[in-house]
Amino acid sequence: MLFFCISLTYLFYCSAQRNDHPIIGILAQEIFDAKPNQTSYIGASHVKFLESGGARVVPVMLDQTLEEYKRVFNSINGIILPGGRSNIYSSRFQRAGQIFYELAIEAKSRGDHFPVFGTCLGIELLFVLTSPKTELSLTNTTGVILPLTFTNETKGSRMFRDFPAQVMEDLATQPLSEHSHKWGLALSTYNTNEELKKFYKVLSTNTDGKVEFVSTVEAYDYPIYATQWHAEKNAYEWRKPYISHCPSAIKVTFHMADFFVNEARKNFHRFSSEKAERRALIYNYQTVLGSKTSPFEQLYIFP
Repeated sequence: MLFFCISLTYLFYCSAQRNDHPIIGILAQEIFDAKPNQTSYIGASHVKFLESGGARVVPVMLDQTLEEYKRVFNSINGIILPGGRSNIYSSRFQRAGQIFYELAIEAKSRGDHFPVFGTCLGIELLFVLTSPKTELSLTNTTGVILPLTFTNETKGSRMFRDFPAQVMEDLATQPLSEHSHKWGLALSTYNTNEELKKFYKVLSTNTDGKVEFVSTVEAYDYPIYATQWHAEKNAYEWRKPYISHCPSAIKVTFHMADFFVNEARKNFHRFSSEKAERRALIYNYQTVLGSKTSPFEQLYIFP
């Protein structure tokens, strides 16, 4: 009986310290040359990525008011800024991303842990939001897989702290990180930009043979993380021959998802009601098959 009481007390204590029902937002991307009643989309692989870590997903739509975005922010437990083709200096994607970035920064000052994860275009947007004078460099990295070159900062990082040693070795020695970008932050640019150096810890770099660019970062003082590569594609996208589906690559997907979802578990935002929560979830939308030219197996398209 004593053991039972102690175990029950421990469970209640852990539950009080952790949100086991995390809901994470994914910012929609703009559609160019869209058909009627199509304005934005989310790749289904991002949704599956978060669900594999034990989270539910809310699509964060474009063109909402500041008050609407604040309401969403106070209802979800983190957000992903995904890859895409939007303008990171002036677009609906940029505007919404900036709002959530600034809300996350402000939240941290009052002890509210709200994690942000940028992927591909998302990391580029985060660099520009942190330092508007940031200049990106052209890189020959459209559709390649590369091993990561880890920095000395990796061992003390939050992102990779719980990755198994074998997975870290595989990431460093095998081509497991998929890159689909034309721009990147040159390491030389990072090293001469005091705003970026003060804010971000560089965990890995890569090179296209000419330009060494930053490929993984985490903020020193905020739960803000980003990769220039796509962790979600290894397990869920099959249309491009250069995406790795080997066991090590799949483990990378799931360990990265586990990391970010656990970050979201530290946040205790919630919807105003169960009805509001259910109305917001991605379950209310149907996936569609990607077109012949689409890089996505499946995606969500929004009016």
